[in-house]
Amino acid sequence: MAHINDHYLKLAAGYLFPEIGRRVNAFAAANPDADVIRLGIGDVVKGIPRPIVEAMKEAMEEMAHDESFQGYPPDQGQDFLREAIAEHDFASRGVKVDVDEIFVSDGAKCDSGNIQEIFADDCVVALTDPVYPVYCDSNVMAGRTGPADSDGSYDGLVYMPCTAENNFVPAIPDQHVDIIYLCSPNNPTGTVMTRDDMAAWIAYAKKEQAVILFDAAYEGYINDDAIPHSIYEVEGGREVAIEFRSYSKNAGFTGIRCGYTVVPRELVGRSGAGEEVDLHRLWARRHATKFNGVAYPVQRGAAAVYSPAGKQAIAETIGFYMENAAIMREKLAAAGIAVHGGEHAPYLWLATPAGHDSWGFFDHLLQTAHVVGTPGAGFGAAGEGYFRLSAFNHRDKIDEAMERIGKL
Repeated sequence: MAHINDHYLKLAAGYLFPEIGRRVNAFAAANPDADVIRLGIGDVVKGIPRPIVEAMKEAMEEMAHDESFQGYPPDQGQDFLREAIAEHDFASRGVKVDVDEIFVSDGAKCDSGNIQEIFADDCVVALTDPVYPVYCDSNVMAGRTGPADSDGSYDGLVYMPCTAENNFVPAIPDQHVDIIYLCSPNNPTGTVMTRDDMAAWIAYAKKEQAVILFDAAYEGYINDDAIPHSIYEVEGGREVAIEFRSYSKNAGFTGIRCGYTVVPRELVGRSGAGEEVDLHRLWARRHATKFNGVAYPVQRGAAAVYSPAGKQAIAETIGFYMENAAIMREKLAAAGIAVHGGEHAPYLWLATPAGHDSWGFFDHLLQTAHVVGTPGAGFGAAGEGYFRLSAFNHRDKIDEAMERIGKL
């Protein structure tokens, strides 16, 4: 009989979002007449903008002809897309990222989970708490933790609580760590890191010779030029950080799948013998071995994001979701609920009303208002007492959900 990877048995529960789906489906089956409004999972509802769709359609037509057919894509992605990324996402903000430092993939979720494979099993990992579950669970699966305790925290991980008391800014650890997961705008709290915040983390990473894994999947929602969109906008960022980006939440690619990761050439780790090793080379090897690339029509669509028409359409889409968030902030505050986030991100982070823990409020909201959110405890122990709502829905659904919550 084949031996399994016992580290999987440490996982405290099912992955958060399937568990939410299970509970909601059970409620819907028992209450078939209930009009359930889903503001839990961060899935977009607006269609992919027309300029992007047209680019994908043209690319599909190319695939029908021998002379323009495309087979396996290049390992790191098509040059036309990587050149557009380097120009529009980085050079336009005064940041130099070389084309060969960009790895096109099927999304930031996959990359942020897979990246841990190039690091040793004994690396000490630091996570914000609450945190996007993939960061934690992928390291549990890899064997970098002990078992979970009663609140779901794993022995061996360094947790950095982010609560209202510290303005949701993680405190720099008072110990050595090797890998640091940071996310700005943050999922789930919807808050952002300032330039000074990032500078402090970069200084710490340099001192500890640590690597920052920086998730910028929601950078398109930042509406203040003083807030960096990339950790590479801050001096020294290229020396310590790998950055993840996504087209899911700005261009509607949640069902199409495309994103990318940047691994700067100067970023190094150390071998067991103490020698410096180029992390770009390691990720390139892993990427080529385990990934066959993003489909050509999808990459053509992603490149169209950067066209004038594409940029305008993306701005309108993001503007719609942020108008939703503004409506939600106003209505929730009027209902007496403490609200955080929702200003530079499509997520609102609520303090649960008195008498409810986060899963209890999930059930209460589902059963009485027929509205689905995400319990904060599902993102980590420090998420207890909080609740996430997503602004990804149609306006009439947002208005109806806020009216129902206001009546509770």
